Amino acid sequence: MTALLRYQAALLVRSQRWLPPVILYAVFLGVGVQSGQPVLDSLGYTAAALLPVAAWLVRIGVTGEPPAARACVAAATGPAKAHLAGLLAALLASAALGTVAALAVTLISDPVTNGHRAHVPPLQAGAAGVLAALACALLGSAVGALTNWPLLRSPGRAVPAMLLAALLSVVVAGSPAQAAVSGLVTGSESGRVPVPLLPLAAAALLTAAAFATACALTSRRSP
Repeated sequence: MTALLRYQAALLVRSQRWLPPVILYAVFLGVGVQSGQPVLDSLGYTAAALLPVAAWLVRIGVTGEPPAARACVAAATGPAKAHLAGLLAALLASAALGTVAALAVTLISDPVTNGHRAHVPPLQAGAAGVLAALACALLGSAVGALTNWPLLRSPGRAVPAMLLAALLSVVVAGSPAQAAVSGLVTGSESGRVPVPLLPLAAAALLTAAAFATACALTSRRSP
């Protein structure tokens, strides 16, 4: 699996198809996060904006390989294992992006509550922001796995479904991403830093199920 992950990561990086989602994410943060803003509010925005980016990176990971190369890798390692490597490479990329963004936002934000009424411990806030970003990266990867090949082959269906599912994952009550982000926003009002371990665990379980479903279908469908 290590060799497959390296192969998929190299494909992802060399294709340069990751540039649009990463640049768009940087633009979102540049517009929505300013130096001196309350740290938990900024971290909530940072985590929420990562979810569609994670889904987009998964789409790049599962559709960027030429069919002939995919067939060769699948013949050598098995289609499910090859597909899983692409999903994991995209997930690791989005997790790394979210971690770096959360740490950077923590450094430039003001460690206070909304309205500057109380102090917020920056280390605890940064840790909460990283956990929330990881939850959003996981759920975004699950969305990408379920709205792209092999479940949806046509880009005309896959892309709108992916965007709609990503939006709903951020705003619908009960979603792990919504719980993680709203916890940060609520913490910015109360001054209590949340520890979004439950949303992170729920997102991990949903992602594992989504990856398993996608990999199982990959074994039955040709590219």
